[in-house]
Amino acid sequence: MSLNKEKLVEDLSKVFTREQSEEVSADKSIERLVNGIASAVDVFVKSGQVNVTVSTTGSATAQTGAGTGNIT
Repeated sequence: MSLNKEKLVEDLSKVFTREQSEEVSADKSIERLVNGIASAVDVFVKSGQVNVTVSTTGSATAQTGAGTGNIT
């Protein structure tokens, strides 16, 4: 699965929209924005998958195949 850039844009838009209407603790704006952006990027990166080809040697029957895993 490829990374979903549209979802990242949507999540970042939500972060900025939420901040735009913030009226309490404006002095903590940078902290809220940074945390929101970091969370959106974290979800974006972890939504990807890595596909690999696996081969082994050193046994009577060498093994080959493909693997898929999530980014953690």
